[in-house]
Amino acid sequence: MISDQGPDSASERAGGADKGTKRLIDRLREEIRSRHYSLRTEKAYWYWIRYFILFHGKRHPAQMGAAEVTAFLSWLATERNVAAATQNQALSALLFLYKHVLGQALPWLDDLVRAQRPVRLPTVLTEAEVRRLLGTMEGSLRLMAALLYGSGLRQAECLTLRVKDIDFAYRQIIVREGKGARDRATMLPENLVQPLQAHLGKVRALHQRERKEGFGEVWLPHALARKYPRAGREWAWQFVFPSARRSEDPRSGVVRRHHLHPDTLGGAVKRAAAAAGIVRPVSCHTLRHSFATHLLERGCDIRTVQELLGHSDVSTTMVYTHVMNKGARAVRSPLDRLEQARTLPCS
Repeated sequence: MISDQGPDSASERAGGADKGTKRLIDRLREEIRSRHYSLRTEKAYWYWIRYFILFHGKRHPAQMGAAEVTAFLSWLATERNVAAATQNQALSALLFLYKHVLGQALPWLDDLVRAQRPVRLPTVLTEAEVRRLLGTMEGSLRLMAALLYGSGLRQAECLTLRVKDIDFAYRQIIVREGKGARDRATMLPENLVQPLQAHLGKVRALHQRERKEGFGEVWLPHALARKYPRAGREWAWQFVFPSARRSEDPRSGVVRRHHLHPDTLGGAVKRAAAAAGIVRPVSCHTLRHSFATHLLERGCDIRTVQELLGHSDVSTTMVYTHVMNKGARAVRSPLDRLEQARTLPCS
């Protein structure tokens, strides 16, 4: 398996000092950035394109086509046993390469061996388990975990929250460009209002100190930085959960304070689950699953839950009905009835 490296080092491995390969990655970056894809997507796409090139002996993608794409993706499914989502990501990267970078339309891949996507129920914590998990956390990490559970946010949505997106007056959070590039509004728990305001007070003090030091600018999406040159230094646009240190923007080279790294929050949630004695695998998304399930258990309308979660289709939300009072939990085992009959007193 090829190690996951950045696009620059990848170009050296995929094509050595070949100028054609370097031009390929530059063209890929141009097409991706013109469509405002995230840096994460850019790295993932180049990773799979580089993997594809090496798989076929460093041949240039322009010299290959549907047969080579089919062979590579089928190999991932049959030999590497990758998950369906992994194979789909590789397919998306290659389709983007051929359609938008090379200008070639690939015919329908009839011979492609698809990895089967397993149907799995989400892991859901009980209310007592959530209470124990949050009880082992403190500071801003606890506040973030509480937002995941209390507002149903995805991990990335919580990390990229900006000050202007929290509406204390209406007790709501506006999620900007969530999954599918859709905005939505979700609830702001009453119990988090005071802790969140206190947290923002500390973040504002940090921002004011940074501005005095000549920094204090935050990354802005799309072309907002050109349209509003001073907006990046304004308080409203600052991240609610900033990183502990400044870092260089990999695209522009500007030194800024970005939001907290995903691994920081994800690791904290896993450690908290272990400390709370929860033996099931727990991630940030588990708290979102628990948010939806507990709302449905308390009688909340499924359409409302769908809107709060930002699901485009209610069928996605329906999965939570299978982990509350449906299926195995709604049926009594025949063994229990058998044992009950044995313990009944004789008349």
